[in-house]
Amino acid sequence: MSFDVLCSPVQFLQQVGICANQNWLREYEAWFEREGQGISDAVDRAGTPWLRMFDRWGARVDEILYPPEYWRMLKHGYREGMLWRVFEQNSLIPTYLLLYATAFYDPGLACPYTVSLSTVSPLSKYGEAELKARFLPRMLQRDDNVWQGATWMTEIKGGSDLGAAVETVAQRDGNQWRLTGDKYFASNAGAELAVVAARPEGAPQNVRGLSLYLVPRRGEDGQLNYRIRRLKDKIATRSVPTGEIEFRLSEGWLLGRAEHGIYLILEVLNLSRVANSVGSVALAQRAIADAYSFAEQRTAFGKPIIEHPLLRRQFEDRLQGLRAASRLAWEAVRLLDKVWQEKPPYSENYHLFRLVAHLAKYWTAEFAVQTAKWAMEVYGGVGTLQEYRVERWLREAMILAIWEGTPHRQMLDGLEVMQRKSAHRLLFRHLVGKAPEAQLLEMEARVERQLGLPEVDREGTLERLFGDLASLTADALLSERLITNDFGSLSE
Repeated sequence: MSFDVLCSPVQFLQQVGICANQNWLREYEAWFEREGQGISDAVDRAGTPWLRMFDRWGARVDEILYPPEYWRMLKHGYREGMLWRVFEQNSLIPTYLLLYATAFYDPGLACPYTVSLSTVSPLSKYGEAELKARFLPRMLQRDDNVWQGATWMTEIKGGSDLGAAVETVAQRDGNQWRLTGDKYFASNAGAELAVVAARPEGAPQNVRGLSLYLVPRRGEDGQLNYRIRRLKDKIATRSVPTGEIEFRLSEGWLLGRAEHGIYLILEVLNLSRVANSVGSVALAQRAIADAYSFAEQRTAFGKPIIEHPLLRRQFEDRLQGLRAASRLAWEAVRLLDKVWQEKPPYSENYHLFRLVAHLAKYWTAEFAVQTAKWAMEVYGGVGTLQEYRVERWLREAMILAIWEGTPHRQMLDGLEVMQRKSAHRLLFRHLVGKAPEAQLLEMEARVERQLGLPEVDREGTLERLFGDLASLTADALLSERLITNDFGSLSE
């Protein structure tokens, strides 16, 4: 792989078999090279944005203040089609291509785009006709007036056990609902529209009692419909404001059937998990590219450090891992694109997608963390300095490992879909012809033995098996002859 390919998200995608030669995608990459990267660096150095809670007259406004260049960078992605291309082409692939290019330059910026996608998708699928007519056009605008979305599930007790942690309550109010509660980790605070997990009054205190609601920033009277308590000062992803949100009898609308709420919530999370996988690969590519550029220029013991055999071998291993991680992430995209419009009850293809999504999120996020750490080691001491940027990739990667479910959550959710839906059997059937038959049979036997263990052992000894299953899947997809048809129908 040439250095030029490694330095370009578009060229790298082309090399690993993803059709990414669209004019709009190349132009998007070129804009980041000209302007976007500089804006991104400045925003990262500036740190957490400022929350302006009141105007000069003392009225509550909850306005998030960034430098004007930040809004120019953010709105550029929406104008280029981060949301509207999905519905123009009836495919999620354009968004994930744009997310990959975004994450190569600014992984944090991919977050507002992702949660906006995760808002517009359930609105388009489950919203009543009146809701869609009212809100969808605002989110699919092609200018700077476009609305942003957000997905707010997590409360102070944490996000893994939503059934016990969500205390936000929804009360019926005619055709509307009134939400009261607090969200603790609210990405894209200040969004014009959010999908929110809440419990209808009197519903069971478990995941089956949760429903999904659409909540606008302003109510029908034009007043603020939710309030931002504060913004978080966090390790990275400074290109997305994360805050605490207060609902106090806030107007909302139920999406889908109340008893199907947990399924809708998981649909939303899985859109983000796939985006996380794509972003993790993009970050790893960027870290390797930057490390390679540095290694060509840094001299030690009489020659550039890239010419030292040990380091060159490490680069080769990282590139092989990058290819495998990329194939796993984009397989999750491909499978999602086939099932994203399904509603409960789901097909077998949807359960296959679920398992691959958990494997991809788990594997690619860990690969990104370890690759960013290794890249910093290539730089040595100067890698800890902000001006070299590699320390930023490590900060950003640490968030990717946690966002939308830690590795523990991916393993447990993957275990659940194997137990309840036999998704592992669907996966092995999917991999026939892509990996040696004996290898597939051996792994299938391991999974079946794991599922047959007592509950404590089944969960307690899961990590090695799950990692091996992810690795097998990635390697099998990597060895497959590259097929681009699923990605090749997008127009110029």
